[in-house]
Amino acid sequence: MQTRINLSKSRTYWSMSLKLKRGVWTYILEPLVRWLPKFASPVRVAMLRLMGASIGKRCLIMPGVKVLMPWNLIISDYVVLGEMVNVYNFAPVKIEAMTVVSQNCFLCTGSHNYRLPEMPLTYFPITIGSECWIAAGVFVAPGVSIADGVVVGAMSVVPKSITDPWSIHAGNPCLYRCKRTMQPE
Repeated sequence: MQTRINLSKSRTYWSMSLKLKRGVWTYILEPLVRWLPKFASPVRVAMLRLMGASIGKRCLIMPGVKVLMPWNLIISDYVVLGEMVNVYNFAPVKIEAMTVVSQNCFLCTGSHNYRLPEMPLTYFPITIGSECWIAAGVFVAPGVSIADGVVVGAMSVVPKSITDPWSIHAGNPCLYRCKRTMQPE
């Protein structure tokens, strides 16, 4: 017999302090800074830090970037988050130095265990190495790690970790295409 989905038994076990913190961020602070122009990136960075994000020096957070839980965001120096990037971070998202996450990317640490009738929330961290370029519209799935120097082509879906450094990957699902070589300046 097929078991039916039973969301009435599905519960999230967030503490009251976490719910309050999320409420302050989601309904008060984030709407104040999310749509400020590009030159106001330092204000967005300051608000994210105020809410517990760890952000390195000279990072650029473009207008429209959405971060679910700033306290689960760890960004090294010289990182760029392009316009409309969505960081859905129930678990930590770590982005290493000199990495660009282009516009409309979705970094998703959360999902649901669809094998259980309650479909409980599951979440796993995402790590993106240094000197990477995550091109426009890429979806990065929960638990994915991306090695240093990787380029992920536009509109790709990254369902599993990319462990080959300095390589180019693209597609749905994201597959290895070739090594990434840098031309001398």
